[in-house]
Parts: sequence; structure tokens; C-alpha cells
Amino acid sequence: MTWYLVLIVLVGLERLAELVVARRNAAWSMARGGVVTGRGHYPWMVALHTGLLVCAPLEVALAGRPFLPALGWPMLVLVVAAQGLRWWCVTALGPRWNTQVIVVPGLPLVTGGPYRFPWLRHPNYVAVAAEGLALPLVHTAWLTALAFTLLNAALMVVRIRCENAALALVARG
Repeated sequence: MTWYLVLIVLVGLERLAELVVARRNAAWSMARGGVVTGRGHYPWMVALHTGLLVCAPLEVALAGRPFLPALGWPMLVLVVAAQGLRWWCVTALGPRWNTQVIVVPGLPLVTGGPYRFPWLRHPNYVAVAAEGLALPLVHTAWLTALAFTLLNAALMVVRIRCENAALALVARG
């Protein structure tokens, strides 16, 4: 359990680093006429991601979930791979990456990094989904994995529609 808590804390610190980057990038976008959309779903997204980091170790502790190496090690590899994909997205989008939906009118769509694959339109959300499933399963917190996955899927329907609409407006000029 101690090593699992260390993993949860490390992921939490990574999330804080994302917020620092997002705040800096939001200032960059707003200075260039950025438009924020989707403010209504954003607090739910924050709550869901915070809930993941709180509920996974709570489930392990309260339900006595064991570490099963055959499940835990592959899930840890998936968590690390999801982090790699997420930061590839952050790097590819540069100052346009954000935890909020902010678009800067007049900028072309990013077509590099993981965004160059036409079959992978939202690679950052793939990383979020993979991590949200895998992080709890590192220590068999299957209820948290299931709850996060279902709630995240519903939230992603709203988020992706919002993002696609914002990007379509920018593309039309």
C-alpha cells in the first residue's frame, strides 16, 4: 500500500504541474484573443479527476484490495504510457494546450505529434481514459476504475462536443 500511495502522490504532483502549465498557457492564449468555452463542465472534470486520486487509495485501504502482480504491473506500465502520451500532447500543442477549452482565433490546427494521426483525433483524452482505468487497477481498486471510466465517458461526450464546436468556429474564421 505504501508504494501505491507514492504512485498516487506522484500522479497528483503531475496534475499540479499540468495546472501550472495550463495557467501559463491560458494567459498566453488570452493575450492573443483566446476564447474560453465549456466552463459548465470544467468543475465536474476537476471533481472527477480529484475523486480518482482520493477514491482509488481509499478503496484499497477500506476494502482491503490486494496487489495482484499479474494485473498490477501491466496497469502500472499503462499508467506510465498514459503519462507519456499526455506529455507528448502537451508538447505538441505547446502554449495552446490547456485543461480548459480555450481556442485562439486565426491559429491553424496542430497537425504534429500525436495529432498527425487522423484516426486519433483526441489523443489527450485517450491518455486520460487509459490512466483513469489503469491507475486504480494497479492495486485492484476495480470499483474506482469502473466508476471513473463510466463517469469519464459521459463527461468526454460533453467535452469533445464542446471542443469540436470551438475548433470548428476557429476553422471557419
